[in-house]
Amino acid sequence: MKKNLGSKNWMFPMPVLMIGTYGEDGTPDVMNAAWGGITLEDEITICIDTSHKTWGNIAARKAFTVAFGTAGTVTQCDYLGIVSGNKTPDKVARSGFTVTKSEFVDAPVISELPLVLECNLVSMNAENCNVVGKIVNCAVEEEALTDGKPDALKMKPICFDTCSHTYRIIGEAVAKAFNCGKELVK
Repeated sequence: MKKNLGSKNWMFPMPVLMIGTYGEDGTPDVMNAAWGGITLEDEITICIDTSHKTWGNIAARKAFTVAFGTAGTVTQCDYLGIVSGNKTPDKVARSGFTVTKSEFVDAPVISELPLVLECNLVSMNAENCNVVGKIVNCAVEEEALTDGKPDALKMKPICFDTCSHTYRIIGEAVAKAFNCGKELVK
C-alpha cells in the first residue's frame, strides 16, 4: 500500500546542471541547479531564482551553457552550488575549473565537464523563475563518445537525490528502451 505524503517535488533522477554565464565584466560564473530538463527537442527549461547572479547574467547576455556534473567533479560542482556569485565573483576560478568561451553563444564552457549544451535565451519568467533556452550546439569530449554518441557510463553523470540531499551516480542498464516492451505487444 502506498503512503500519501502530500505535495512533494520528488522526481528521480534530477540531473546536476551546471549553468555557465558571463557577468557584466566578463567574469565567468557557474551555478549548480537541479531543477530543469529538456522541454522540447531543442529547448531546455531551468528554474533559477531571480536572486541568483546567473539570472541577471542570462538576462543581460541572452545566453548560457548547461553542463552536467560528474562523479569525478562532484566536489567542484557542489562548491559552485553552495557559494554565491553575488558574494564570490571569482568562484569559478576558486573551484579549480577552467573555462573557454563557447564558439556558439556568449557563455563559458567548463573544460572539465564532458558534455555541454550551448543555449540562446528564449524566455525568462520571473513569476515562476523559469529560464528557457534554445539549444544551438551540443559538444561532447571525444573520449566520452561511443559510436559517435555520448556514453553515460564513460561520463559518469551525477544526479541529485532530493529526498536525502545526496549526489548519486547513474547506474547500470536494465533494458533497451523502445524494445523491451515489444514482448507485451500482441
